[in-house]
Amino acid sequence: MPKLVESLQSGLDFIAFLGDRLSRHSSDDLRTIYNTEFRNRGGAKHPNFSNVIFALRTFDKIHIRKGRIYKNGNPNPKARASSDQSKMLGPHQTIRHSKGQEKAAQSPVRPPDPEPAMTPKKKRATKVLQMMNRKEVTDDKEGIEITSKPEGSDGKVQLVVAFEKQPFVVSFNILNNGANDVHFINYTVLDRVRCYNLQDERKVTKANPLLLLPGESYNVAVSYILNQCGYFPATICFEFQLELPEPVTFCIVREIQAMVQTSLGEELGPVGPYKPVQKVKPRPRVREVVEGVPPPGSSVQQMPTTVKLGDYKYPSFLKELADQRMQDTEYLSPAARQQLAPMKKLLESSLDMKNYSRRFHLLLHLEEIQMEVDIRKYALQNQTMVQDQGNRKLLTLKVPGVAENRPSVLRGDCLKVMKSGHKGSSITVYNGYVHRVELDRVKLGFSKILLEMFLTNMKFDVEFTINRLTMKLQHRAVELAAKHELGEVLFPSDKAASSVPITKLSSMFNRQLENNPEQRNAVQHIVAGSSKPAPYIIFGPPGTGKTITLVEAINQINRTDSSAHILACAPSNSACDLLCERLKPHLSSHQLYRMYASSRDPNSVPKGLLKYCNWDEKHDCFVFPDKTILMKYKVIVTTLFTAGRFVTGGVPVGHFSHVFVDEAGQAEEPQCVIAIAGLLCSKKGQLVLAGDPKQLGPIIRSPYAIKHGLGLSLLERLMNRKTYQELDSRFVTKLLQNYRSHAAILKIPNELFYNNELQVFADRWERETYCNWETLPQKGFPVIFHGVLGKDEREANSPSFFNVSEIETLVTYLNALDQTQGKTGLPKLSAKDIGIITPYRKQVEKIQKALRSLKTLNHWNDLKELKVGSVEEFQGQERKIIIISTVRSSLSYVKMDTDFNIGFLSNEKRFNVALTRAKSLLIVLGNPVILRKDPAWQKFINYCVEMKGYVGIDFKNVEEEDLFEAKMASLRISDPKSPGEEMSAFQQHVDPGWKIEI
Repeated sequence: MPKLVESLQSGLDFIAFLGDRLSRHSSDDLRTIYNTEFRNRGGAKHPNFSNVIFALRTFDKIHIRKGRIYKNGNPNPKARASSDQSKMLGPHQTIRHSKGQEKAAQSPVRPPDPEPAMTPKKKRATKVLQMMNRKEVTDDKEGIEITSKPEGSDGKVQLVVAFEKQPFVVSFNILNNGANDVHFINYTVLDRVRCYNLQDERKVTKANPLLLLPGESYNVAVSYILNQCGYFPATICFEFQLELPEPVTFCIVREIQAMVQTSLGEELGPVGPYKPVQKVKPRPRVREVVEGVPPPGSSVQQMPTTVKLGDYKYPSFLKELADQRMQDTEYLSPAARQQLAPMKKLLESSLDMKNYSRRFHLLLHLEEIQMEVDIRKYALQNQTMVQDQGNRKLLTLKVPGVAENRPSVLRGDCLKVMKSGHKGSSITVYNGYVHRVELDRVKLGFSKILLEMFLTNMKFDVEFTINRLTMKLQHRAVELAAKHELGEVLFPSDKAASSVPITKLSSMFNRQLENNPEQRNAVQHIVAGSSKPAPYIIFGPPGTGKTITLVEAINQINRTDSSAHILACAPSNSACDLLCERLKPHLSSHQLYRMYASSRDPNSVPKGLLKYCNWDEKHDCFVFPDKTILMKYKVIVTTLFTAGRFVTGGVPVGHFSHVFVDEAGQAEEPQCVIAIAGLLCSKKGQLVLAGDPKQLGPIIRSPYAIKHGLGLSLLERLMNRKTYQELDSRFVTKLLQNYRSHAAILKIPNELFYNNELQVFADRWERETYCNWETLPQKGFPVIFHGVLGKDEREANSPSFFNVSEIETLVTYLNALDQTQGKTGLPKLSAKDIGIITPYRKQVEKIQKALRSLKTLNHWNDLKELKVGSVEEFQGQERKIIIISTVRSSLSYVKMDTDFNIGFLSNEKRFNVALTRAKSLLIVLGNPVILRKDPAWQKFINYCVEMKGYVGIDFKNVEEEDLFEAKMASLRISDPKSPGEEMSAFQQHVDPGWKIEI
């Protein structure tokens, strides 16, 4: 205290020295005058300027306004010049101050500026961060102890408040339990949303500090005023000063983590703290592998093998390199180290026909290595099997998630089982082959050895395997591409004959195309073969009818060229079925053939297609006919993988005059090449690709394969070439008429990705269905962005994220939709009219759990039809109503999303696909502060604000999570990784399902 009094006396002398100059100069000017004219005047040695000003403000002698210093009444050096006198005031007496001072005391007072542009809270944040680590800033110190009600631990107060029980208060008790006097000089809430009210009796600020004598205490209350669910963290910085030989300032930080939630939110919370899965110990050495019994039908195929399919196993050194992240480490064997440089050189080289097969072999091997790691996620321990009642030679195993392709289990696949609890140095592995998949169960064929020793309740460990057929087909395709010299197809020049006449077609099979110039133009150029030998591309933005255009082109070629044989493919069975459904009105079952893989579940085949396909009732399975039978059909529809059967069966090169690939952007290039290499003549054949390079590409798991181009589809790679970029009509047509969405839904994706060229042609009644919905913030604008400050959470052993607050908000919209259906012009709703998109698998699971628990939706008999899934699962689909839950609410994890290409941020394709699924109503839930850091999201949110479609948290009252929030988050959030963790981030967080479409 004596030092403070000395500073006060020097300050009063300085005020007298200045006279009327005090208020005429800025504080910076006064600092200069003090240091140059006054501080050493007459041989005296006064304290530094900051200490003098602090003392003057402490004793209520001055106040600062707009950078200038003003006196408070008449300076009276005896007011509190004695430490004994100050003690007489006691801890609860209030220092009198002017009206202006009271106002200043109620808000944080600006301390000396470290940087002129920094806000008060950022300056305090800077101070806190200079203290290095979380423990240092949260520990009690210098005898000051801070406790709270409700009670906290480790400097953190965590509380969950029922939405109905607001407002609520957190009170802090500050006790001086030391031997020295301590000045409580300031406190402030470094919160990210202004929803707190600070209350203390003395209104402590730097202008109005409080002296705490040993044993004295003081209370500060923080009350919350909220009107919505969410996560509202705050960091409170309490500042103190000790008067030792030199003044010592220190601070103590307390964190409040308040979650406001409903009873549903409580139900959906973490089932346990997040603990990353530890690396599974390698199983013992395999002593013996006992083969099982494949399903019938595997040996009744009519198509003989003409072109063998190699094994294409990856070399052992490549597994070593992948495990060491393609780095030269001490763990590499000499053989692997020798191969490292050549492999990296090949990966970093540009793709051309000279390295085409070698480069894709390497990328496919790297992808297979990652797939083997990722599939281990589904391994099961201590499982029982039961004998099938219908066939005692089969054992039935329960596999949770198999219905959702987590994991993918197809007829004919192999599962490996071992006896649980084996303690020897080696084990016996029994291979079981899948005979049938039923909901969450698979029926497996094992050897007699296992069946004879099998006992009820015998425990087994189960491992799943990847289906290598798809990898082998791609390896063979890239080899054949080089062998059959497909350079002009895969790396086309602009040498297409410009003189090819484009004949105007007399009529369209689908009359709608006659009013669409782009669709008509595409069909005419495809029929004329204007791009040969280069592929023709139908660039189809969302909802523009690319599949309809493809179907029309196939029908026109079939009518105008009697010698044509057409192979129509897509990556998925559902897309192939859609093609076939649209082709069959104009083609008989003698002209059109739908070929399914033997693993396809016959119950999943549309009934109308059974007479067009390869189902064999006699053998009760799908059978591949001989090539002589197949070659009689005019149009064959199959998946890209199953198209490889034509090569295996010896269908000659050039038999197919045209190969069409729908949804070509969703297939990795080697998969697309399966339908071309060994089938299409490079000089005479015509390849047609339909898709959108601005939407999501294929799902790739290996980070190295992604980095070096396996995730780039053939369609997107070609669209990056000059000829296609310039939209030369001989090679490409961009469809422009959108038949899906309301203009408000389409606007931002249209501007960002399609040069604002898309035109709204959706049915007016359907697109405007929800324009007058009573829940809309702005009638006529069927888009809502609801700002939610939630919390990124994880639970148990799952690394995937969820956000309970967004689910609670989502449920309110579902209830509103349910309560208003069939009223005031709104249609009756079916569950299949609504789609919910979210980027993380755990959020999908939590939303599904919420839907099951909602009694208000029990009357929806088809609630299972309400699809909840990742963006990848919604590509190519549409719904009347789309609700998007973005989940991410902390900057700490944004870099993870960016680095591993998960979530919505920094992924324009995922953003584009998500926003363009809706026909008539789009609702987006998310944290505006986080999302606005991404340019695409910022544009969308600003658009919603401008159009008055924004509701929820007022992000203008939310502090940016820059300096303080990001750094403090890094102090309190850890993301520990288990030793040797190898599973891909995409598998851990998104887990889109292993949809192997054979």
